[in-house]
Amino acid sequence: MGKHEVCAPKYIAKKIKAKGLQKLRLYCQMSEKQCHDENGFRCHMTSESHQRQLLLFADNADRYINNFSKEFERDYLEVLKHEFGTKRVHANRVYQHYISDRHHLHMTSTKWDTLTDFVKWLGREGKCKVDEGEEGWFVQHVDRDPETTVMQEAVSRKEKIDRDDQEMMMAFTEKQISKNDTPIFMEFVRPREQHKIVVNLKVERKRDEDMKNNILVASNALKNGSSAENKKDSRESGRRRGEKRKLSALGEIIKDEENERERINRKDYWLVEGIVVKVMAKCLGDKYHRKKGVVATVCMLDSGHKLKLDQEHLEMVIPAIGRPVRVVNGAYRVCSAMLRELDQKKFCVTIEISSGPLKGRIVDKVEYADICKLYNVDM
Repeated sequence: MGKHEVCAPKYIAKKIKAKGLQKLRLYCQMSEKQCHDENGFRCHMTSESHQRQLLLFADNADRYINNFSKEFERDYLEVLKHEFGTKRVHANRVYQHYISDRHHLHMTSTKWDTLTDFVKWLGREGKCKVDEGEEGWFVQHVDRDPETTVMQEAVSRKEKIDRDDQEMMMAFTEKQISKNDTPIFMEFVRPREQHKIVVNLKVERKRDEDMKNNILVASNALKNGSSAENKKDSRESGRRRGEKRKLSALGEIIKDEENERERINRKDYWLVEGIVVKVMAKCLGDKYHRKKGVVATVCMLDSGHKLKLDQEHLEMVIPAIGRPVRVVNGAYRVCSAMLRELDQKKFCVTIEISSGPLKGRIVDKVEYADICKLYNVDM
């Protein structure tokens, strides 16, 4: 009988049948041969090659069964790991993925009679997490890869550091809230009725005096007939008003420049070389926690060790009044200054710029987070 033409229905049906799985009871594991029907399987059982394989199996049956069992276990766990990861999945669903390969090893050739026995054995050996539900047995892969273990430890350390930072921020916020005492309003109660409240208001009659002076000046001007003095007074008053307008316009220009400088120089980062910072990362241990250092990478002042840290693990250091500081953020970023005043209630300071073209300018209401202590070699 000739072969069917390519792409013909019979040809496609035979290809699909050859590619797909056949009946399990018509498969010989020793010969690795799949038979299409019972007649073919009977012929294979009486063949010489099958008889030779049976003789080999009879010589050392335990070794063959153990090898088949190890291969089945390895392939099953490989499918569980790559197809489902560490998810909890039904054991039969994994088995269906496993037997989808035509050349898979059959369970009948292993030491386990059923899939349930195999799943229970995996649970006893600790190779998988197994549990029984209403729909049957479920398995979950246990990843024991060293690289995965190192990655999970790194993730857990980072989460711990983030939790520590959040706890510190919450404590700082609660401390600020507790410092802002809300005023308590009470009703005024007079202790005794006979006690009278006397209010002495000293009202200055400046307006009346000015009016009198103006009247005297006007009368003198009429008597002397000199209108030049009135013109001179009007020019002087006009000049004063012009100076006030000029001063107010200059103040607006300075304010606009500061706002523009604030917009340009306000950054998410604040670390610069030469400032003194405090290490707040608990993961470095008590040896460095809450110790001060100077930013090079971070050089510890007491031990001289150099650390490489992120600014999230550091905190600004506020020096004493009269000591030099560095502006690390805001309108006057990177400028050196001297600390003049410290307002602990409002968490701000007053500084005097000590370098650059703005030297000598007094800047008030600068937040703690915008300045840091400047490292001095002689300190």
